Amino acid sequence: MPAPFSAAVEAVRRARLRPELVVNEIASPGNLAPYSIALSADVTPARHGSDSDLGTGRFILLYDPEAPEAWGGVFRVVCFSQAPLETDIGIDPFLADVTWSWLVDALDSRGAKYSAASGTATKILSTGFGELADQGDGAQIEIRASWTPLDHDITAHVEGWGELLCMLAGLPPAVEGVSVLAARRDRS
Repeated sequence: MPAPFSAAVEAVRRARLRPELVVNEIASPGNLAPYSIALSADVTPARHGSDSDLGTGRFILLYDPEAPEAWGGVFRVVCFSQAPLETDIGIDPFLADVTWSWLVDALDSRGAKYSAASGTATKILSTGFGELADQGDGAQIEIRASWTPLDHDITAHVEGWGELLCMLAGLPPAVEGVSVLAARRDRS
């Protein structure tokens, strides 16, 4: 394993994530880069003592010593985060913009330095029919993003992603200056 990637793996494993998150190292996709490490995380209501919605996410750190031109560096972060919402919030025309700003705020609050950020924020609205009619209407927000770390402080990037996942699940921010706009759907 190349020394820069080995150091980055240690930085990923050093991340201090919120206690509401259950995080596991998982198999990473083998076809995106010569080296990678991946994490999965789930927000668990038992950890914060309320019946909040669950959120889920993935964090993948890619390393290619050839520094692909599209990346603008040797490392690239790819992440996914998703959480259910109140249906009224799901139809908000500014929800995608706010969700992207949460990602930027979460990374900035941890001091993550990055460039070439890209991604999508997707609002999902659903209505159950037939056997699923009892589920009624529902909504979810999903963000898929990638960026190039500008330094080797990968810990800050992992912690920022963890903060984003908690914010999407409706938990108050752990860092002063970052605000959550609305509570999430009660799934009981």
